[in-house]
Amino acid sequence: MFVTTEQGFVFRAISGATAGPRCAALADGRVLCSFMAQSKLGVNDFVPMIAESRDLGRTWSGARPVWPELAGHYSLFCSISGSPSGELFLYGSRTRIDAPGESFWSDATQGLKANDLFIARSQDGDRWTEPASFRLPEPGAAECPGALCVTRSGRWVCCYSPYNTFDPDVRVKRDRVVAMLSDDCGLTWRGRRMMDFANPDDGAAEAWVVELADGRLFGACWHMNVRAGSDYENAFVISNDVGETWSPVASTGIRGQSVALAPLPDGRVLMVYNQRKADPRGVWLAAATPSAADFGLQANRIVWRAENSTQSGTSGEHATWTDFAFGEPSVTLLPDGSLLLVFWCAQPSGSGIGFARVTMESSSMVD
Repeated sequence: MFVTTEQGFVFRAISGATAGPRCAALADGRVLCSFMAQSKLGVNDFVPMIAESRDLGRTWSGARPVWPELAGHYSLFCSISGSPSGELFLYGSRTRIDAPGESFWSDATQGLKANDLFIARSQDGDRWTEPASFRLPEPGAAECPGALCVTRSGRWVCCYSPYNTFDPDVRVKRDRVVAMLSDDCGLTWRGRRMMDFANPDDGAAEAWVVELADGRLFGACWHMNVRAGSDYENAFVISNDVGETWSPVASTGIRGQSVALAPLPDGRVLMVYNQRKADPRGVWLAAATPSAADFGLQANRIVWRAENSTQSGTSGEHATWTDFAFGEPSVTLLPDGSLLLVFWCAQPSGSGIGFARVTMESSSMVD
């Protein structure tokens, strides 16, 4: 079971909004947390930031922008991750800023402003290469808050959910998740179908992929009906050939908005998610031993309780996303065996990037 031992803030926002926190534990004992600063929810002006902890996430230094020179020119949404060699990566989407205060979302097309993908690299978390962009393999925009997975074989794997753009004439197949594979350290990329949904009105958001202890790849996403604006149970797939092919889409049995993953050395996978529509509301954490046909749920508990699920009392449905009061959690295994969860929040007690330190006990617990 999971027990929350500490809670606090990585970064307190005095103004504006924050998004997409992810962490990486370094060999020198530091923990880095990447996240985005933003003037307001929905505005196309994401600025990647990095905060640092030297005591396994209990206290944090002041956050700094990764590429201050790009602010105002490009909106960059990215996630930090480590690799078997110790090299660090930022993977995400890059969107040009054409006017201050513009939105990255169009209600008319239910789409994102046109973007591309990018990778940046660092040996120490302090100095980063410039974002190296690469194109999508098919029409549309990319929604891709999940981190890059550098496999033990050396292959790079990431994924994204296709979205409409602002152009109503661009035909986009929303009913899938696309995996991107590179065998030459990001010089070239090729796409593979990671998930295909049976219903053409279905879509995905916040897809992730990780490598399990036995070398299989495990992918999961927030699964929804795009036309109805309703949520299904989160979906998952497995690959036995490092992303070339994937198992049929299966259900985790958990209906939760947003998904982030982390593998455990014993072969299990952790899945953290939001619960905004049913009590108790907050950030939940699940552990599973998955097969292609069965998620293999072993534990599922709330680890951070929200004071409010939305900022002004809306329903918490997908269509009201600009009113959400917390979101985009992620989970990282720390060197001492504990877990660090981070998430953005806009709560009466404080706004910014929150954290919860969690311990794992041997007995399973499913609430």
